[in-house]
Amino acid sequence: MQPLYILLLIAAYFGALLIISYFTGKDSNNETFFKANRQSPWYLVAFGMIGASLSGVTFISVPGWVEASQFSYMQVVLGYIVGYLIIGTVLLPLYYRMNLTSIYTYLESRFGKYSYKTGASFFLLSRVVGSSFRLFLVANVLQIILFDALGIPFWATVIMTIALIWIYTFKSGIKTIVYTDTLQTLCMLIAVGVSIYYISDDLGIQGGDLISHISNSELSKIFFFDDFRSADYFWKQFISGAFIAIVMTGLDQDMMQKNLTCRNLKDAQKNMFWFTIVLTFVNLVFLALGVLLTEFARTNGIESFKDELFPVIATQSDLGFGIAIFFILGLIAAAYSSADSALTALTTSFSIDIMDIEKRYSKAKQEVVRKQIHVGVSVVLILVIIIFKYLIKDESVIAKLFVFAGYTYGPLLGLYSFGLFTKWKIIDKWVPLIAILSPIITYLISSNSEIWFGFEFGFFVLILNGLLTFLGLVLIRTKHD
Repeated sequence: MQPLYILLLIAAYFGALLIISYFTGKDSNNETFFKANRQSPWYLVAFGMIGASLSGVTFISVPGWVEASQFSYMQVVLGYIVGYLIIGTVLLPLYYRMNLTSIYTYLESRFGKYSYKTGASFFLLSRVVGSSFRLFLVANVLQIILFDALGIPFWATVIMTIALIWIYTFKSGIKTIVYTDTLQTLCMLIAVGVSIYYISDDLGIQGGDLISHISNSELSKIFFFDDFRSADYFWKQFISGAFIAIVMTGLDQDMMQKNLTCRNLKDAQKNMFWFTIVLTFVNLVFLALGVLLTEFARTNGIESFKDELFPVIATQSDLGFGIAIFFILGLIAAAYSSADSALTALTTSFSIDIMDIEKRYSKAKQEVVRKQIHVGVSVVLILVIIIFKYLIKDESVIAKLFVFAGYTYGPLLGLYSFGLFTKWKIIDKWVPLIAILSPIITYLISSNSEIWFGFEFGFFVLILNGLLTFLGLVLIRTKHD
């Protein structure tokens, strides 16, 4: 595929985002940036959240898992449904009742300043590392297929990427994101649909036979009840899925900030209901694509697996120009729908939780400080991605950093569970220590669990992490509860 075509595609894509930004950015202020003036249509929020939930990593990885894990990932997705039900019935009513801008403000009212700052700091750490890792992977792909041929160095690619995201988010923030996420989700789903069409056609599978072909495949087994020690065991994945949804959506400022832009609680709950249905179906479609990709690779002697499978078939096979174009469009959409909302959420959390701009500054000054923070967060993301490329050259080390960043959601799970399901008070100043020790102990246990217990934790580490945090908070209860 010619680099010129890719460049034109990227230019057209970002042009569309800038047009959306222009129309949503009129008469904007901090209320618009943080909450979209609580005027977002719930159906746009629901649809756009699909793209934010499915990052560029997921876009590539989920289809690539099928050969090794079949449809076992659907066990996690079914667990998501329970998690989203809890978000809609427990967390959203809490957030709307307290009229929150940052969801971590709850921790201050429940426990105190140290808990509040700890929760926000763990979110910031996790999002900076996680978003940088996702963008790093996509920037690497774009560098190989486009910018190397144009003589543009990687650091310049990263700066241009973040600068473009900053340009279309700096005025209206979350208001713009609600609309750009809708476009980006649409692009990603079209990319998957086009890929399924091209590959199934090449394999000689007629449209009406596609569903039966997928369901009859040896790769489409969903439920695994055989070995409770395996990472694929149903109850382990199902329960983990529920907790992953609660933590990585319900306790994540990035995801919840979109929900809090709805007009009222009822609309936000409708958003969660339809988001759950659509996300479940979309994950099933991604896995179906994985079956077709695996069969295509076997038929054509393609020796690519896991994360390499989809990119290689889409861009290097004989399927044609169309699938390559839509693959790149879907990859860009998946990556940037996650990155732009992360930039906005990080700016929001740092402004409200760390800098206390609503308490420390006048209305006019708040907007100035927020804009400065937005620039600062953009610079941080650029630096972290460049560090990944030039200072930490071993991608397995970077992947481990990304996984460890996920451990930071465990303390949030423990803090919110303790706050919602007990009436105990704690010694607030000890919370940072508990929150640091819990992920470390979790990592030590999970990395040795097969040797010690003959048990593989898999996604279960989140529950272990949250439980250790909860127990740590029990130990620092005050005596006058």
